[in-house]
Amino acid sequence: MNHQTLTGLTALVATLAVSTAASATPSVNSTQPNSIESKQLIAQSVGQASFYGNQPGEGGPLTANGERYQPGGYTAAHRTLPFGTRVRVTSPATGRSVVVRINDRGPYTGGRVIDLSVGAARAIGLTNSGVGTVRMEVVGGGEGRRQGRRNR
Repeated sequence: MNHQTLTGLTALVATLAVSTAASATPSVNSTQPNSIESKQLIAQSVGQASFYGNQPGEGGPLTANGERYQPGGYTAAHRTLPFGTRVRVTSPATGRSVVVRINDRGPYTGGRVIDLSVGAARAIGLTNSGVGTVRMEVVGGGEGRRQGRRNR
């Protein structure tokens, strides 16, 4: 996918997000977007991924859904997908893929579309470069586990 196509896709997603937000009914948990629309937007997309956190075995802070971050787990942060959504993340550079569960919010840096746990990044060979292009595909789930922290 070339840069121009990716830029157009990003603009379309932003437009849909703004129109959805304008017509949405307020809810108690504002971190949960409309799950059907979010899944359709990422049904299959390409973007930049990074990873975050401590080394496997070290406990981390709480994620946005209230779980303790597990660096060795196969989890990820995404800005809009519902918690519990399972996403297959594939690195075209290595040909390897991993299925992660969304349990956190982010990334909020440099146009990235997903932040992987250390374990998930290692599984697809992303830990050496730190950032890389990935293909993402929703494979199931949503609304799993906790619904989010109430107090921030």
